Amino acid sequence: MILTGGLKSLLPHVLRRIIRCNRLSISNTSGMAEGYKQANVIILHKSLADDFEKFCCANNGPLPLLYRSKPGDWKCPSLSSDADIRTDCLQYRIYEHGACTGTVKSLKEYSEQLKDMVTFYLGCSFSFEKAVQNTGIPIRNVEQKCNVSMYKTAVPCYTISTFCCNLVVTMRPIPENKLESAVLATSELKEAHGAPIHIGDPGLLGIKDLSKPDYGDSVHLHPGDIPVFWACGVTGIEAVISCGAPLAFTHSPGCMFVTDVKNDNVTEISSKEVPQVHCISQDPLHYSLVSAEAAQKIKTLETLIGIDPGDRGIIHLCHQDELLKACLSLSHGQSVLITTGFPTHFTYEPPEENDGPPGALAIAAMLQALEKQVAIVTDQRAMNLNKKIIEEAVQLGILKRPVPILSYQRESADSALKFLCENGNPARPRFDHLVAIERAGMAADGNYYNARKFNIKHLVDPIDDLFLAAQTIPGITTTGVGDGGNELGMGKVKDAVKKHIRNGDVIACDVEADFTIVAGVSNWGGYAIACALYILNTCEIHDRYLRKAVGFPQLSKRMVWLSALPSVAKEEKLLKTLVKYGVRSGKTASLEMEVDGLPFYDTHSLMIEKLL
Repeated sequence: MILTGGLKSLLPHVLRRIIRCNRLSISNTSGMAEGYKQANVIILHKSLADDFEKFCCANNGPLPLLYRSKPGDWKCPSLSSDADIRTDCLQYRIYEHGACTGTVKSLKEYSEQLKDMVTFYLGCSFSFEKAVQNTGIPIRNVEQKCNVSMYKTAVPCYTISTFCCNLVVTMRPIPENKLESAVLATSELKEAHGAPIHIGDPGLLGIKDLSKPDYGDSVHLHPGDIPVFWACGVTGIEAVISCGAPLAFTHSPGCMFVTDVKNDNVTEISSKEVPQVHCISQDPLHYSLVSAEAAQKIKTLETLIGIDPGDRGIIHLCHQDELLKACLSLSHGQSVLITTGFPTHFTYEPPEENDGPPGALAIAAMLQALEKQVAIVTDQRAMNLNKKIIEEAVQLGILKRPVPILSYQRESADSALKFLCENGNPARPRFDHLVAIERAGMAADGNYYNARKFNIKHLVDPIDDLFLAAQTIPGITTTGVGDGGNELGMGKVKDAVKKHIRNGDVIACDVEADFTIVAGVSNWGGYAIACALYILNTCEIHDRYLRKAVGFPQLSKRMVWLSALPSVAKEEKLLKTLVKYGVRSGKTASLEMEVDGLPFYDTHSLMIEKLL
């Protein structure tokens, strides 16, 4: 028997010849014939071939098609000059009516049946291992002399005819400081599955236990390693099982077909298309991907909304990339709860100001266009007002459909938990993300203050409880949008508020959000979130990561998203609606201010034009 030493440098045709002679003492081909493409193998009856090819095209992340043979053809001339698919894999699996009925070292005894069968050669992640190693990243399973870990996920593939299954992924532990290098090394190797489809907690893919892979071996993570998941060609085996074909053959997972094709046909990507990795959650641990170009556009939005028309010192509250990370998190979410309402005019009815609702509805409109669930929670006393505003926003075409209006009251110690989670179970949150925009925030003494230090606690329901409870519930992320430091979520920057904002020592909100978006006017922050969500969902790198490289790009929905963006016309209509219901401006001291030569209240239109 030939042992593994030296197999890394063997030429593919020599390695195949050794495999053909059954003279290897290895259980997988990971790390073999470095720098050459390896392939998953699926062999089906010719009657299923066209549908399976369509299935591959519809799910080309896990199933990049390298070659499709003709019926009865055991060779693959574009991948190898001397191959025989009946003998050139380490081991094969036999499937009958969707069940694995055995494994064999050779398919020669099935030569008669193979005359009516078509072979599909699909890209494999073993092909990118050398490129990853070249960046200084260790391949843990090669180090540990075992097969890569493969897992079934809860992510459904795009169904074609009888081919209906969930995505299978490989997992490779990557040192945290090397995540971006790993993504960059693999992103353009699309025939080897391309960039990862998930980085972080396996539970977000429906994987319960990393130590129990469905295929392959358990690979040990070193301290500081992050689990990184790539789409896997074993998805094709799950597709074979799902279709229930009377007879089918596959490679055994990890026992790939080694081709003569080198992994050197990579086109150099432009700096705009370089993927960036951003951590968007610690519990559960979750990273997201975005192109450098999209990230830069969102950073520009963040700079634009940071204009300080009142010269209040908000520049000291700004944290870089909060808008980007908050919107990446929102983009991954499915159910979002928004709150707004700052009753600064406590001697009037209604006491609300008009900063907050327009921004909240801009966020809600984009979330609706992205087909996410969205609701608004507000003060009990303001329920009817908000319902009227929502109804008119639908009539004006600002919203696609009404947004549910909720209220929250503290009736017991676990009221917030019961509100946020089904049956009060932290493992079953109703919302992925809470967003507060220009919402009165609780100060350190338990009161709520406007900018002039007036206590307005009697007008504010304790919605802060929801943000405090969310800090203890895995899977709920929070974002606060404000322009003065006394808004819900601004607790993250409370020290800067106390130091740099007038009356900050009294008014500073004490309740933190995971992400804090600071704007000259809070509405601008809402408009920027809507625009950033549009940018992210039209970014090909982020779109692929969102859909886990299965199905088709969502860019066909671009016009729907475009129509949901804030506009000057929408903003003017909404402000007139607010005036109609008696909602006043909260920035009365700013009437004489100018931004770029325009009166302060005209800057909403100016800002929308700049953001777009």
